[in-house]
Amino acid sequence: MSLFWIAAALLSALALAFVLTPLLRAWVRASADISQEAVNIGIYRDQLRELDADLASGSITGDQYARARADIESRVLEESARSDGAGAPPAATRTLAATLALALPVAAFSLYLAIGTPSALDPEAVKPPVEESHPLSADQIAGMVEKLAARLKEEPGNVEGWVMLARSYGVLRRFAEAAQAYGRASSLRPDDAQLMVDHADALAMAQGRSLDGEPERLIAKAVGIDPANVKARLLAGTVAFEKRDFAGAVAHWRAALDRLPPDAQEMAESIRASITEAETKAGTGSGAGRAAAPAEAPAAAPAGKSGISGTVSLAPALAARAAPEDVVFIFARAAEGPRMPVAILRKQVKDLPLEFRLDDSMAMSPGATLSAAGRLVVGARVSRSGNAIPKPGDLEALSGPVAANASGLTLTIDKVVQ
Repeated sequence: MSLFWIAAALLSALALAFVLTPLLRAWVRASADISQEAVNIGIYRDQLRELDADLASGSITGDQYARARADIESRVLEESARSDGAGAPPAATRTLAATLALALPVAAFSLYLAIGTPSALDPEAVKPPVEESHPLSADQIAGMVEKLAARLKEEPGNVEGWVMLARSYGVLRRFAEAAQAYGRASSLRPDDAQLMVDHADALAMAQGRSLDGEPERLIAKAVGIDPANVKARLLAGTVAFEKRDFAGAVAHWRAALDRLPPDAQEMAESIRASITEAETKAGTGSGAGRAAAPAEAPAAAPAGKSGISGTVSLAPALAARAAPEDVVFIFARAAEGPRMPVAILRKQVKDLPLEFRLDDSMAMSPGATLSAAGRLVVGARVSRSGNAIPKPGDLEALSGPVAANASGLTLTIDKVVQ
C-alpha cells in the first residue's frame, strides 16, 4: 500500500512540474521586469531632482530646464507603457500556481475515490474469498447418499462408488444397507481382504453386533488372503476370545499390535490390555470351562437390569472449540483391564447438554458387556474427526470408577486431549 502512495506522489509531482514550470518562468520574468522598472523610475526621479537644483542655482536657463524635464517625463511614460504590456502581475501568477498545485492532486484523489478501486490497496481485500467450512448435517449427508445410490444404478461396476456408499450408510448407522453395498464392492474385487473385513463388520453390526455366521467366515477368509491386515486380525481375535480360544485371540491380537502405526498409541494400549486379559484367562485354565471370578470382584448386576445413567454437558470455556456437528462419544469401559469400551453411545455437540443411559444393548461385542465388566469408568469425548480413537485436540471428560448400575452421573467435558 505504501508503495502505491509513493508512486502516486511521484506521478503527481511530475504532472505539476509540466503545468507549473511555464507559470513560474513567467512569474520570474515579471518579477524581473517590475524590479527593473522600479530602478529606472528611481533614476528618473534623481535626474528630476538634479534638474531642479541646476535651475535653482542658475546653471541652466528656463528653456533648457523645460526641454530636459520634458525628455525625462517622456522616458518615464515609455517605461510605464512597457510595464503595462508585460503580462500578469507577479501576485496573480503566484496565486494561479499555488491554486493548481493544490487543486490538481485533490481533484485526482477525488476522482480515484469516485471511479477507482481503493479497496484494492488492502492486501486482505484482494485475497481470494475463502469459503466457510461448515460440517454437513445428517439430512445433507442422507441426500448425498441417495444421489450416490441412484448414480450407482447406472454405474454398477464402480467399485470405489460402492465403497463410498457403504461407508456413508455406516455413518448414518444404516448397517444392513452398508453390508449390501460392501457385498457389491467385494463381488467386484473378490480378493480384496480389506473389503471382506469391512463387509463382515457391517454384517455384524446389522445383526446386533454378532460375529457369528457370515461375518466370522469373511473374517477368516480375509486373514487367509492378507495376514497383515490389522482390522482382520483384531476381529479374528475377538471371534477367538468369544469362543474362549484365548491362545488364538492372543496370537491374532499380537499380530495386529506388531503392525500398528507408531501414532496409534491409544489403540496399542487397548490391544495390550486385551492380550493381558486373554493371557490371564488362558493361564487360569478358563479356556477349558467357565472362568473363575476373583474373590474381590463385585457381583455382576442381574441381566437386563444393569445400566449407567447421567448427564453430559460441555464446559462453556471449551464451547468455541467445538462445532455443532462434531461427534460426541459417550462410553463405558472397565476400570481395570482392557480399555476397549463395553458400551458406547454416539451423539453430536448440538445435542448437549443431554441425559444418557448405557446398557448391554450398546455393547461393542456380545462377549464383553457392561453388566459383566464389574466397576466401570464412564467418559464423554468430542471427536472433531468423528473417530472413536482419541486424538490430540479432542475434548474429554472421565468419571472415576463406578458400579454397573450407577445413576445420576454428571460429566462435564472440560479437558483437551494432549
